[in-house]
Amino acid sequence: MLPVRGRDGRAARAARILGTRTAWTPVGDGEFFCPGCGGDRNYQRLTGRRRLTLLGVPLLPRGVTGPVVECASCHRHHGTEALDHPTTRRFSTMLRDAVHTVALAVLTAGGTSSRTALETAAGTVRAAGFDDCTEDQLAALVEALAADTGRVFEQPCGASLTIELHEALDPLAPHLAPAGREALLLQAARIALADGPYTPAERDALTTVGAALTICADDVTRLLAAARTPS
Repeated sequence: MLPVRGRDGRAARAARILGTRTAWTPVGDGEFFCPGCGGDRNYQRLTGRRRLTLLGVPLLPRGVTGPVVECASCHRHHGTEALDHPTTRRFSTMLRDAVHTVALAVLTAGGTSSRTALETAAGTVRAAGFDDCTEDQLAALVEALAADTGRVFEQPCGASLTIELHEALDPLAPHLAPAGREALLLQAARIALADGPYTPAERDALTTVGAALTICADDVTRLLAAARTPS
C-alpha cells in the first residue's frame, strides 16, 4: 500500500503526534429513553476534561466539555436534552392519566345522569390502563369534583378544570404524534356524544382539551364534526 502523501498525509501524521483526549467523570445516573437504542436504558451523566496529547500522552488541559449522557447499553453519547424524553413506562403512565383526566372533564361538563356516557368513559379509561375503573367510580369522582369546586353542570369549562387539563396534557403533548393527539380528542368527543349531541359545556371542555393538546382551532372543529359521523 502506497504511503499517504501531500497535505492529507501531513495532517494525518500531525494528528498521530498531537491530539486531544477527554477524561470523563460520572456525575449522575438513571433511566432514560435512548434515541440510539430506541428503548428504555440506564445511563450515566458525564462531564469531561480535555487535554492536549503528544504521542498519546496527555499534557496540557484544554478546558471542559459536556455534560453528556452515555447509554449503558450502546455506549453512545447524547446531549442532556435526551433526558427530556419520557421513558416508555413514564409515557404510558402520562397517557393513562391524561385519558382519565379528559374523561372526568367531559363527564363534569355533561353531568353523570347518563349511564351511556359513564359506560363509554369507563371503557375508554380501562382501555388506557386503569383496568379496574368502573362507572360508579367515575360518577363518584365527578360528584366529588363538583362539590369541591362548587361547579354546576352545563356551565362553561371552569378555571380549575382548565388547570387540571393543562397539568395532565401539557407535558404529554410534545411527545405525542399529531395522530395521537387527535385520537385523544376523538376519544373525549365520543364520551360527550354517547348520550346525544354536544352541550355547550361539553363543547367548551373539548375545545380546552384540543388547545392543551396544541391542536389548532380549525382542526378541533373538524375533529368534533368527524366524531359525530358514524364509522
